[in-house]
Amino acid sequence: MARSGSPADQSPAPLEVLLENHRLFLRYLERRVGDRELAEDILQDAFIKVMERPDQAPVDEGLVPWFYRTLRNAAIDRFRRREATGRALEAFATELQTHATPEPEIAAEICACIGRLASTLKPEYAEALQAIDVQGTPVKAFAAQRDLSVSNAGVRVFRARAALKKRLIESCGTCAEHGCQDCTCQMHR
Repeated sequence: MARSGSPADQSPAPLEVLLENHRLFLRYLERRVGDRELAEDILQDAFIKVMERPDQAPVDEGLVPWFYRTLRNAAIDRFRRREATGRALEAFATELQTHATPEPEIAAEICACIGRLASTLKPEYAEALQAIDVQGTPVKAFAAQRDLSVSNAGVRVFRARAALKKRLIESCGTCAEHGCQDCTCQMHR
């Protein structure tokens, strides 16, 4: 950012002003977040944003107050992301705890039904599902065995799963779509 006029008339560049106040900014953040490492991370991210987009920083005396607001917003955003991650992890843990494993007889029937439907897919899709999902062959090994690239094998198994899901919904209706295991509903009569 070039400044005009004599050297005595030039004011420091925004980044220089911000760097001069580094300790004050860090202390401010540390009081707000209660953790020095987190405060340093937030401050570093804010400095990087200013360096990447210097045009967003005010060029007048409002630079320091603007940066304090930027830091406050960055700290709030960091806590919101942390809370959202915590909520997602809690929901996943609850789902894992409440997820019921079907009885062995029901699981065998489901597996047999899905196997029958998988056999109606294109042969390369059925083969991919059998090898990767049923036998547990890693995608990389499957690709090597079939002389495919790993990405091609990944696409194949992705498409095979999508085709099986479509076939399952066609065959079992809303039961398949919503995880219902009651095959006595209206769709099956």
